[in-house]
Amino acid sequence: MEQSRKKICGRTDLALEVKESFPEDSIEIEGVRLEKETKGQHCIEVTTVEIMNPQGAEQMGKPEGLYVTLEFKEDDTHDWKKLLEKQLSDTLQKMIQKHCSKEAPHCYFVTGLGNRFATPDALGPYVVENIRIDRHMQPENMISDSKGSKKNTVCGIVPGVMAQTGIESGEIMKGIIEQIRPDVLIAIDALATCSIDRLCHTIQVTDTGICPGSGIGNHRLQVNQQTMGIPVIAIGVPTVVEANTIVLESMERFMRKQQFTEQEITAFLQNISKESVGNLFVTPKDIEAQIKQIGEVIARGIDRFVQESA
Repeated sequence: MEQSRKKICGRTDLALEVKESFPEDSIEIEGVRLEKETKGQHCIEVTTVEIMNPQGAEQMGKPEGLYVTLEFKEDDTHDWKKLLEKQLSDTLQKMIQKHCSKEAPHCYFVTGLGNRFATPDALGPYVVENIRIDRHMQPENMISDSKGSKKNTVCGIVPGVMAQTGIESGEIMKGIIEQIRPDVLIAIDALATCSIDRLCHTIQVTDTGICPGSGIGNHRLQVNQQTMGIPVIAIGVPTVVEANTIVLESMERFMRKQQFTEQEITAFLQNISKESVGNLFVTPKDIEAQIKQIGEVIARGIDRFVQESA
């Protein structure tokens, strides 16, 4: 029997892809739990990766916590947008309940990370522009419904990027949190993937926070519960892939069709991966339409969660 190999994976922000990079016979990684299920009439695949201890975090190269990945297909036979919106809302509900001990109503602070003038990086700003912002509608910052009961409120900001402001996004958010004291921070950002198929068709939700710019090697101040002082839920969508990854993935598919052995594929990919095409990232040609489509789904998912969790 041929020995399983570790998949050669480029730069990625997805915990699922890190897990997939381990050899196929390494189903169990100490300190890491993997669970898969299909939702929404088979058009959404939900994968939960839980990193439970320092050993798992070391092997995965990611912080301890929960990473839920929603992979979806644009199925004309079903209203996949509504199904994805509901699944995102349900995921946020379960994750935030785990970390927010205070009873409803809550004040949610939503921040859209990224550069609104660079389309592949404009997901965060687009989502914030399309969610319902209502914290300002009551002096007490808690809205009452027709029956007089309190409702959740939402405030949001697009902090821009450091090249525009000269200030770290994390520093801006931390200052705002100290002033308005929200209960939960929800951060939306564009991510990097090592799979062409996952571009703009995957949502990762995690309770570990986010490090702005890390997907393309531009590390900034981490945004998590330790730095912000409140629970941080990060929602991300991969919008770019390394050019090297495209080359490797295409060559691997071709060699499999030609029935090369695993050893031959491994040896070839290891050699070609050393030939860098530079620090080049690629995005879909219809990225603007893709950002609007998935951004609207995320915005509606957040609105639905806020309304239903009151």
